[in-house]
Amino acid sequence: MLDIKFIRENPDIVRKAIQEKGSPLDLDELLLLDRQILELRRRTEALQAERNANAKAAGKASPEERALLIEKGKQIGAELAELEPQLRALEAKLKELLYLTPTLPWEGAPVGPDDSFNVVTRVHGTPRTFLFEPLDHLELINRNGWGELERIAKVSGSRSYALKGDLMRYEQALLRFALDQLVDAGFTPISVPSYAREEAFYAHGQFPKAREDVYKVEGEDMYLAGTSEVLLNYLHAGEILSEGELPKAYAGISACFRSEAGSAGKDVRGLMRVHQFNKVEQYVLCIADVEESNRWFERMLANSEKILQALELPYRVVEVSTGDMGLGKYRQVDLETWVPSEGRYRETHSCSALLDWQARRAGLRYRDQAGKVRYAYTLNNTALATPRILVMLLENHQNQDGTVTVPKAVQPYFGKARLEPTR
Repeated sequence: MLDIKFIRENPDIVRKAIQEKGSPLDLDELLLLDRQILELRRRTEALQAERNANAKAAGKASPEERALLIEKGKQIGAELAELEPQLRALEAKLKELLYLTPTLPWEGAPVGPDDSFNVVTRVHGTPRTFLFEPLDHLELINRNGWGELERIAKVSGSRSYALKGDLMRYEQALLRFALDQLVDAGFTPISVPSYAREEAFYAHGQFPKAREDVYKVEGEDMYLAGTSEVLLNYLHAGEILSEGELPKAYAGISACFRSEAGSAGKDVRGLMRVHQFNKVEQYVLCIADVEESNRWFERMLANSEKILQALELPYRVVEVSTGDMGLGKYRQVDLETWVPSEGRYRETHSCSALLDWQARRAGLRYRDQAGKVRYAYTLNNTALATPRILVMLLENHQNQDGTVTVPKAVQPYFGKARLEPTR
């Protein structure tokens, strides 16, 4: 959400951002609504002042004059009673349009409508050359008895999964490994629920545009979250923190849920795209300073790269285009990891800076050293998400006998050097 004053004063800049982000917002409609609201507010305030003056005069008037003033007061009240609902309706409509206003993208972002305009800026590692015929992750799971994917589908439906044996333990070891990496980097570990009220999703930016991706808890004002960022972003909503309390750097862990609406036919085989998953997420709330935000962005990106390097996986760094990054993003960089069975890289991490776009929606504020109350800046990035990362780990580190080598950095968490068949 952008500041309405900024929009009024910079319509051409905002219009350019709307075009580059592919927002459905009609800026002319927004500006017309804003003018109508300002006019109604002026009229309402003038009537309220007139009513107050009239009431004061009535208290000092003669009986004859008082009767006239009382009648005038009723007329003013009736007009206010008619205007105030109109004002509230227009304000609600304006708020919905403001939800569609995009953050102005940083000047280095590739300009384009979709992911075909994303730019690979760096590649780390070389895809492995196998000396045997490698299996894909699902074949490895079935061969080693590491899951009950077909059976669990009868219980929980498609795009569900159940891991067992060494693979189940490996998933848990990876999550703890990633969490410890962030703790060592100075982040505060925090576990959060997997559900939140509707206002948290509006504050995050997922509502109203991507409501179809979210499961609703029937009979409750609750929805299942696709990332702990939804809850962490609303944790300090409505508070006014001191500048000394910032930054807030959280390592959030939770079970996550996504309906994957509109993705029918995509990645339905195996663990790449499932309805429930686990994720360790980086979330930062910092002062309203672009340079400070940039420092955190690079630090969070480095954390994720360090994890991928420790997992001994080839990956590439992708600068995301304006049309692919979403409305709220100032900058987005994805990390894509090599999938041998597909012969391509797939996204495993997404690092985003949103400036004050989320903070304005959530009411995330702080008082700076000069005593001024300001909206904070927010950032987020994946540390590790399972089971997707298992796809890359199983396929890249498989051995000819069907076992899978555990990266050295994770072996202390897992307890041995290889995943072996379930007996």
